[in-house]
Amino acid sequence: MKKTKRGLILLLALAVTGCATPVGVTRVTPEQAIRARTQNAVTNGKPSPVSAQFLYRLDLVERAKTDPEGTLKVLHAGLGHADESARLMALAELSYIYATQSGDRSYDLAAAAYVWAFLFPKDPAKRPGRYDPRAALALGIYDRAIADGLTEGEGTTEVVDLSARSVDLPFGSLELSRDTAGFYYGKSQLTDFVSLADYKVRGLRNRYRQPGIGAALVAQASRTGDDRADQWLPRRGKVPVTLVLRFVDPRQGIADGTVRATIEVHDALTDPDIEIDGHSVPLETDNTVALAYALEDSPLWDFEFAGFRSGDLGSAFQTKTAHGKAGGALFMLRPYTAGRIPIVFVHGTASSPARWAEMFNEIMGDHELARRYQCWFFMYNTGNPIPYSALRLREALTAAIQDIDPEGDDAALRDMVVIGHSQGGLLTKMLVVDSGNKFWDNISKVPFEQADLPPDTRDLLRRALFVKPLPFVKRVIFIATPHRGSFLANNWLGNLGRRLISLPGNLATMGSDLMTLHGKDPPFTHLPTSLDNMKASNPFLKTLSSMPIAPRVYVNSIIPVKGDGPPEEGNDGVVAYQSARIEPVESEFVVKNSGHSTQGTPPTIEEVRRILYLNLEEP
Repeated sequence: MKKTKRGLILLLALAVTGCATPVGVTRVTPEQAIRARTQNAVTNGKPSPVSAQFLYRLDLVERAKTDPEGTLKVLHAGLGHADESARLMALAELSYIYATQSGDRSYDLAAAAYVWAFLFPKDPAKRPGRYDPRAALALGIYDRAIADGLTEGEGTTEVVDLSARSVDLPFGSLELSRDTAGFYYGKSQLTDFVSLADYKVRGLRNRYRQPGIGAALVAQASRTGDDRADQWLPRRGKVPVTLVLRFVDPRQGIADGTVRATIEVHDALTDPDIEIDGHSVPLETDNTVALAYALEDSPLWDFEFAGFRSGDLGSAFQTKTAHGKAGGALFMLRPYTAGRIPIVFVHGTASSPARWAEMFNEIMGDHELARRYQCWFFMYNTGNPIPYSALRLREALTAAIQDIDPEGDDAALRDMVVIGHSQGGLLTKMLVVDSGNKFWDNISKVPFEQADLPPDTRDLLRRALFVKPLPFVKRVIFIATPHRGSFLANNWLGNLGRRLISLPGNLATMGSDLMTLHGKDPPFTHLPTSLDNMKASNPFLKTLSSMPIAPRVYVNSIIPVKGDGPPEEGNDGVVAYQSARIEPVESEFVVKNSGHSTQGTPPTIEEVRRILYLNLEEP
């Protein structure tokens, strides 16, 4: 009877399972198959298939779930055998998983040590090959582990602590020293390091990340005053760097219980690779996140309207010029690098350098352009008269060139590209024309040298109105530039904006001096603002539009037009196509279905990219 029951139970079991054999296959969806092959400690907190294999071999799968610390001790105790490579990989993954689950950051640092021993063993024959999937996983664990393991604090106050010290490990200690050379960005000192691993970006289309070794961080760069070039960096700017913990013979240190490592900080844009045991290894970078992090709550956004109304920048944005500070600031987001051509971005009315973020991200995301160019930004009070703002731009560029290359050794600085949007395009044109007496003749029939003017006013007018092409500007790119005026400058909106503008004190004094010079018949009742300068009828604008650009300068024009009709009849909502045209040009590119703020659109950025590549080929 019992045998009969057993037989019935067996038959029932076979019926329920569909007569499945003990060993066989089951079809799954493609998504399930890919998920099973790609799961790992970083993506979903589970061991990868290769580490799971090792755990199954040692019958540790169930223990790893219930006793992760004990499992790690068993794996650690078996180091030194023929299976060491697979064992190190399993130790790295399980240590990282346990650190994440428990919050014990010592296991993060242990994971990093295991990874380094796995990737860089003493015997080169045991190094993972280029196509070994474990290598990419190991780098992912290492990059996250060193940042997490050295982080202090919680939430938004988390800072990566890069001080030299001794840190406890599950199997001993980690002795950390510092390579101090990397803690300077140019001559600026780096402090307040923050990991970028857990941030996502908003406001930028593409995220440019270079996979490699190290943790992508952002740091605060504080000026030290040790170098003349240092002043062109923003005060307390945020800059991208890469953290590397360089372990010294970690396999021996793991066995002895005392692991040693050096904290290194690298500028991956200057040196994208580091040497480890005779091999060139790329550095991890995440420059897009660093850019977005720097622009988060930046005062640049507040400056846009305030900088239109006010005539002075304020202390937060000052950089040196040869004749004072008010009215304009040139700055670099990273230290000057010899051999790279400067691209100078000049924003438009009621705007700021932050509006170039999309284009800057795309240029720096292009490896070849990032290797050949460096980006500088000019910020100015956009309500000030255009000749005055152009003066500040011209003198800031001249001072920067003198500061960073006083001997004139860097030929790349003499191939400068200046890109101006809207009013910024008019400032840009002022860099590459020879005005002679034409601007002054619009103001007075009295020869300039005979005019009865106070010395300060005479000096300012001479510098602002008598201009010659800057010898180091090779190319200018005009974007949505009102060469013949903006129709908004003539309507009610322009009149309202004009009332909001407050000019700086030195310009108010100059206006009074000019009116006194003309007695009862002055050519104007108030000193023109930028909006006055951008009226189609304005004498200054008419004169500037008639001036030819120096023949040695390459000229490119980008003109946005709303809709897809004939460009000749269109406008971008601020500037008509016919006003934005300039001749002769090397190229004119019409961006259809685009408004005035076209500098962040893909067609405009791609045209700038094309021009920058062309610029590398032209003499």
